[in-house]
Amino acid sequence: MSTTQSERLRGLVEPLVSAEQLDLEEIEVSRAGRRRVLRIIVDSEEGVELDTCAELSRAISAQLDETDVMGEDEYVLEVSSPGADRPLTEHRHYERATGRLARLQLREGGELVARILAVDDEGLDLEVPGVKGRKPTSRRIAFDEIAKARVELEFNRKDKKEEEA
Repeated sequence: MSTTQSERLRGLVEPLVSAEQLDLEEIEVSRAGRRRVLRIIVDSEEGVELDTCAELSRAISAQLDETDVMGEDEYVLEVSSPGADRPLTEHRHYERATGRLARLQLREGGELVARILAVDDEGLDLEVPGVKGRKPTSRRIAFDEIAKARVELEFNRKDKKEEEA
């Protein structure tokens, strides 16, 4: 996707996304056979409901029909929320992942799987699970020490509400 097309798409889409109190996470144009796919990823603190994606898709489609930003070729528009395996790249991603288990690849090498307890401007407060019956330990990691990060899916973790009951 050319920079001008990217900028034009962002300028067209961002106000519509903001009107729904959502964050525009990504705009991607790719090929699928003879067609192109315009994928728009949105998110919010509370997550994104399917109905909101459908409404936003209709609004974006109407705006795109009024412009030539996608050119004359056919394309498919997809509006969705990020997948569970999306990388944590922005400060807000880490904040939304507070309480969740994350896999962090460190710049110095090595990998760390830990629960994100708190996020501030400099980094993360983590709880590293204990191994073989040992107690968990606390650890502080600065953002500049992290090469990559991603939320780990947990299928057997109890919800906080269940733990309090």
